[in-house]
Amino acid sequence: MLDNQVPSFKDPSFSDRAASAGTAKQKALDQLKAKPPVDPALMAERREASDKQDQALAQERATKAAAVAAGKAEKIAAKAAELARVAAAEALKAARLKPASPEEMKAARDARYAARKARK
Repeated sequence: MLDNQVPSFKDPSFSDRAASAGTAKQKALDQLKAKPPVDPALMAERREASDKQDQALAQERATKAAAVAAGKAEKIAAKAAELARVAAAEALKAARLKPASPEEMKAARDARYAARKARK
């Protein structure tokens, strides 16, 4: 090969590239046209299978969402029960720490006295 000759695959001109793109496009269109048409029954069967799969997926998602909601409700109920227990304990503690009225003190003293007399 001589130095002044450049092979065409290394430096194609614009018209060469345009022609090659046109032939490639035509070849792709011919292949697409040569494709056999899709059978409507087969297409309906595929659509039905796809619909069934979508329904199963939706059912699974709904089941998972219900399980998550139930778990959250259970946690909220447990938290509410714990808060109620703590509130009851606080109320009991407050009642124990509240100074007794004179009447209550007299009744407790009388009960202790009666218990002491009953033991003797």
